[in-house]
Amino acid sequence: MQVNIIDTPGHVDFTIEVERALRVLDGAILVLCSVGGVQSQSITVDRQMRRYGIPRVAFINKLDRMGADPWKVLNQARSKLRHHNAAVQVPIGLEEEFEGLVDLVELKAYKFEGGSGQNVVASDIPSNMQDLVTEKRRELIEVVSEVDDQLAEVFLNDEPISASQLKAAIRRATVARKFIPVYMGSAFKNKGVQPLLDGVLDYLPCPVEVENYALDQNKSEEKVLLGGTPAGALVALAFKLEEGRFGQLTYLRIYDGVIRKGDFIYNVNTGKKIKVPRLVRMHSNEMEDIQEAHAGQIVAVFGVDCASGDTFTDGAVKYTMTSMNVPEPVMSLAVSPISKDSGGQFSKALNRFQKEDPTFRVGLDPESGETIISGMGELHLDIYVERIKREYKVDAKVGKPRVNFRETITQRAEFDYLHKKQSGGQGQYGRVCGYIEPLPSGSDGKFEFDNMIIGQAIPSNFIPAIEKGFKEACNSGSLIGHPVENIRIVLTDGASHAVDSSELAFKLASIYALRQCYGAAKPVILEPVMKVELKVPTEFQGTVTGDMNK
Repeated sequence: MQVNIIDTPGHVDFTIEVERALRVLDGAILVLCSVGGVQSQSITVDRQMRRYGIPRVAFINKLDRMGADPWKVLNQARSKLRHHNAAVQVPIGLEEEFEGLVDLVELKAYKFEGGSGQNVVASDIPSNMQDLVTEKRRELIEVVSEVDDQLAEVFLNDEPISASQLKAAIRRATVARKFIPVYMGSAFKNKGVQPLLDGVLDYLPCPVEVENYALDQNKSEEKVLLGGTPAGALVALAFKLEEGRFGQLTYLRIYDGVIRKGDFIYNVNTGKKIKVPRLVRMHSNEMEDIQEAHAGQIVAVFGVDCASGDTFTDGAVKYTMTSMNVPEPVMSLAVSPISKDSGGQFSKALNRFQKEDPTFRVGLDPESGETIISGMGELHLDIYVERIKREYKVDAKVGKPRVNFRETITQRAEFDYLHKKQSGGQGQYGRVCGYIEPLPSGSDGKFEFDNMIIGQAIPSNFIPAIEKGFKEACNSGSLIGHPVENIRIVLTDGASHAVDSSELAFKLASIYALRQCYGAAKPVILEPVMKVELKVPTEFQGTVTGDMNK
């Protein structure tokens, strides 16, 4: 029996780690605090668990803290998270007096002794708790009966319910995602951790009981149910990358078939064929070399170049696994290396982080030319900037991204500009006349150019060059150097020269013409308007609306 446990960060900035883990695991434990109860992050994680349709158990932690109240938290999970749940344990004492737990299924009391609770001692239920235990066990049976027909039948006939019947019913209801068993304890002194792990074995599904679907690329992404047995063709998903001492370490969840050291595997997303040089089983940061791994296991391979979310097969089938949900970035910073010569290492670092973490994005702001990194929050980005320093020895300068202002004009202004340059050989000659005015509100475009010349004052083959010149001049207004919007440019007259007129001459004439009349059109600065979306639990709606109005 082998259990893979992935512990995910609790901070909202590292939400991708939770998405990643839920994508490849078959069951989950939702940890709640017995004092804090259901917090906003618990709601987020609960939403993620629902999205991936994962059977789960809940664990109410920190029963030894002041103000611990597991029954309050249980009810909060029912009201806020809409959990159909019931406790499978009752604590013996709370806060400083927390000693152990009563198992409602087996009807035994457990105490945890030794320095870190490693010795589990079973005993009879304390006499003063008999009534509470009977009441809570009845509640557990009632709640499970609502979603499990077999137990309901026994319960309605008022027959005594044995531990094995109740266990089987809880398992059926949990695997079917209709019920959530609630465990409790205090992880600090390992009190209640052993029964929780038993609960994982008793109630969470094994790989064969979970329906995992792949998409068949040969049959226009038709859904295929994977058997989850070693007999099938290999299907594995790369869900996490890490830079180790020996190159890139890729974590794989094997959904079907067997992977062996030295085998050739195919990356379905890139079409590349790769040999598996080294296969390891991870335990925290220790590695254990293994020769092969079967469906349902999570292993790591070295020296395989791929991205997070790629699917590997043995070449017999062309399946891809559905990717995980990647939230949009919420915050951006401008970064640049302090010394010019470390640019290569700097971009190498950013490229690798992007490969490792889908919520980390890198872009170039076309207006300011700054490198902008975006992520899930301040802490998220701070850690990457720190890693650039630590792992790549590049000192980076961090600042807020430059605000992209815009400029516009508020009144009409005339222009009449002659661009004349005479040097040896062919000169440059072009004259443009006309006016600029603000576009009426509600117009579609942000820039309009009208040619109102009657006759051939300017040959028609030069008109595109004039428009190009005005467009270029609008890229940077002379007020603060930001792009000009909502402007209409009308050409009414001009003059050309038979020899010296060229596209370049007219383009330059129009650039200078706009600069000449721009000040007279009373330009103003436009500030960006942000669209903000807030998600608020209903109970806090009033206070948040009040704060927004302030």
